[in-house]
Amino acid sequence: MELDFERCYRAVDSRDQRFDGWFFTAVTSTRIYCRPSCPAITPKRENVTFYPSAAAAQRAGFRACKRCRPDAAPGSPEWDVRADLVGRAMRLIGDGVVDREGVPGLASRLGYTERHLHRLLTAELGAGPLALARAQRAQTARILIETTDLGLADIAFAAGFGSVRQFNDTILQVYAQAPSQLRDRRPARQTESGTIHLRLAYRSPLHIPSLLDFLELRALPGVEERSGATYHRGLTLPHGTATVALTPADRWVSAQLRMADVRDLAPAVARCRRLFDLDADPDAVDATLGADPALAAAVHAEPGVRVPRAVDGFEMAVRAVVGQQVSVTGARTTLTRLIRAHQSADLRTASAEALPGSAAAPGGDGSRSDSPAVPGRGASDSGLIGFPTAAAVAELPDSAFGMPVARRQTIRALAEAVAAGKIDLDPGADRDESVARLLELPGIGAWTAGYVAMRAIGDPDVFLPTDLAVRRGAAALGLPATPKALAEYAERWRPWRSYALIRLWKSS
Repeated sequence: MELDFERCYRAVDSRDQRFDGWFFTAVTSTRIYCRPSCPAITPKRENVTFYPSAAAAQRAGFRACKRCRPDAAPGSPEWDVRADLVGRAMRLIGDGVVDREGVPGLASRLGYTERHLHRLLTAELGAGPLALARAQRAQTARILIETTDLGLADIAFAAGFGSVRQFNDTILQVYAQAPSQLRDRRPARQTESGTIHLRLAYRSPLHIPSLLDFLELRALPGVEERSGATYHRGLTLPHGTATVALTPADRWVSAQLRMADVRDLAPAVARCRRLFDLDADPDAVDATLGADPALAAAVHAEPGVRVPRAVDGFEMAVRAVVGQQVSVTGARTTLTRLIRAHQSADLRTASAEALPGSAAAPGGDGSRSDSPAVPGRGASDSGLIGFPTAAAVAELPDSAFGMPVARRQTIRALAEAVAAGKIDLDPGADRDESVARLLELPGIGAWTAGYVAMRAIGDPDVFLPTDLAVRRGAAALGLPATPKALAEYAERWRPWRSYALIRLWKSS
């Protein structure tokens, strides 16, 4: 990817935080790479090289700055919003797909050959999928070294490394310190055993009240809750369950994670970042929306409004279907009933499996997981759980749904399609294809598919002109209130119509 030297150097010279994650600064005289906002003395022009990714800088032999922690910079907003192959690949790598399925699995999900995928990623980011995943593993390992008491060998495999030797070599190369040295240098901690504490950086501004208010209004009892300035959430991750407490602050969101399996750290972080839309570029969004006189006052008063997204694409799709033509409160009641029915089914299954002689009972011949877990209490001790999987919902009895027959059939068809892999709602999904597949299901129309595309798949340019609350918000701002006229007016908000949608909902 071509980087304009003068523009990048000016950003470094002014320590502009807006460019953190867009590119990385490598200093040839020290062999260190930094984020643009690094507080260190600005290097001479002749000693600077710019790279589009941390992986590219590492590949060129540079190590991470200990002062600005470039690996913890916000992700590039390009990969957060782009719908092309590279953007989809970056979101899947961030979710840990390479660690779980390898490069062949990543290429298969995207529908391209490994060779073609490697060529495109190298051309755009200066590094292939393995190098990009390796950079992420190094960051995951550093977090585990500094925030848990796990053994270093356990951390190596939890972070996705194939061997302890590979882990040691990578940490030494990236951080210029052995894993044991990183652990010796960690600050004294007075934290609850078993909790991983980290900071999720974002680009300012972030309008915290609108984000938390939106999530609180739609919170599902037993799955998520708001407590003051903190949002609590249960997660269902590839290797187990987890709970997270997210507290927004200036320049970062404080995250406290408890996981059944620490191999899930990278996907947990990626999903929390998506949920709070932390990789967005608020300046670009607000510049476009603020240019419209109808939205200018709101943008000026509340800069940095984000689109709350999802930690689970299937969950958001079910929420969208249930929310058709009912109030937010009514949708919450129906979804709560569904979740409780799933919990009851789980408890019955667990009781049956725990009977003497069963495979899962003590002394039985059932298998157990030897994967490392964070010491301390279990991931679900807070009482919060993740949303049921598509396979679990598909198996629930009719009595669990508490809704009209047609809507129940739609949710069943959705669950079966997602469980079978016929509909992809993961962050790396092809947006157009996923929307088309959703529209093929009976009971799913343009509003539902668009809502899922916005919140589950992350499309920044969705608009729902038929939505009653959107039309009310538009009317309150003096905008056209009929669907056709409002859709035509909204063209000026491209490519950020999803963000305009959030503002119209707030105005309704």
